[in-house]
Amino acid sequence: MKVLFALMLVSTAAMADDAALLKCRQLEDGPVRLACYNAIQLNPAAPVAAAPTGVPSKAEMEAMFGREPAALKSAGVNSIETSIVGPFDGWVRGQRIRLANGQVWKVVDDTEDVVELNNPKVTVKRGLLGAIFLDIEGAHRNPKVQRVQ
Repeated sequence: MKVLFALMLVSTAAMADDAALLKCRQLEDGPVRLACYNAIQLNPAAPVAAAPTGVPSKAEMEAMFGREPAALKSAGVNSIETSIVGPFDGWVRGQRIRLANGQVWKVVDDTEDVVELNNPKVTVKRGLLGAIFLDIEGAHRNPKVQRVQ
């Protein structure tokens, strides 16, 4: 019985789409190649999708910004542009800021700023050593933030 189970596992892996495997094998960037292999469906009963490109779209990368796997950080987006909806009067440590794109970011440093803005444009950008900052148009400082949603 154990041998039969082992053969079933091996045969399932062997049924992976050969074209998709070859496409992934040709990718030079290691993290992108790994993502390509991970996207291949090994379930033969499942419908076979088109061979994965292995590279997330810009919209997918922006949606993952701040939560993307470490392997995709270097190959991904370094900033996104959005806004804060409605009036905005500044921030303090621990404050959560909801952006127009639905993302929520928490201020994690000790900077504080008091401003009176309405629908300010925001650039969420990656700094040195992976830190992420909010560049709020009209504010005097850029708070260090961490994505919470």
